[in-house]
Amino acid sequence: MSVRAVAVVIPAHNEEALLPAALDGVALAARHPDLAGVRVLTVVVADSCRDRTADVAGRAGALVVAADCRNPGRARAAGTERALRELGAGGTWIAATDADSVVPPSWLAYHRARAREGWEAVVGTVTLPATTPVPLGARHRAHYEATRPADGAFWHHPHIHGANLGLTGDAYRAAGGFPPLGVGEDRALVDALERLGHRVLRTPDCPVVTSDRLRARARGGFADHLAALTEPPA
Repeated sequence: MSVRAVAVVIPAHNEEALLPAALDGVALAARHPDLAGVRVLTVVVADSCRDRTADVAGRAGALVVAADCRNPGRARAAGTERALRELGAGGTWIAATDADSVVPPSWLAYHRARAREGWEAVVGTVTLPATTPVPLGARHRAHYEATRPADGAFWHHPHIHGANLGLTGDAYRAAGGFPPLGVGEDRALVDALERLGHRVLRTPDCPVVTSDRLRARARGGFADHLAALTEPPA
C-alpha cells in the first residue's frame, strides 16, 4: 500500500504527567526522513479527564477529541473515526499507541515500510523502561518472551498491545473498528482482521516502551499483568 497519510491515535485519561513524553516520541517519529511528503495527524482522545490532558495535547499540536467514554475501546474508536473523517480511509495508515508509552524514532517509518510490503496490519511488542526495578523487569521478560525461539528464529509473538498497533484505514473499516470494550479492544480488532484473512504481521521489531506502573487505568490491562508479577508465588 502506498501511504499518503498517517493517523496516530492516542486515548488518554488523566495523563498530563506522561502524555508529554508520548507526544514528543510521536513528533520525533513523524520527522523521520522516510516520511517526507506524508501527512502525519496526531489525535489525542481526552477521555473523562479532570486534569490538563487536553491542554497538554493541544499545545503539542495534536487534534484533541474531548470525550466521556470511560471505555478504552470507545475512546480509541472515537479518535480513529475523527482521524479518518479528516484524512479518509484510502491510503491512510492508522498507528495506535498509548499516553503512557514512548514510540521509537523509527516507529512510523517502520510501519510505512511494512505497508509498502503489502502488510495490512502490524502487531508490535512492548518493553519496559530502563528504570524498571530489576526483579520486575526480569520476571516480565521471562513471562513475555516465553515463546521466543531459542535458536534465534523469527518470533511470531502472541502479544497484542494498543500501544504498538498499526493497520490500513481500509482494513480497519472492513474489520468493524475497535469494539466498545473496557479491555481487550485491541485483541478483538486483530482477531477480526485475522478471521477476515487480512495480512497481519506479528513482529518483535520496533518495540514501544510502555509504563511500568502497577495501578491500572483499565482493569485487566497491562498494569494488572505487571502487578501480578510482583506477587509472591502461591
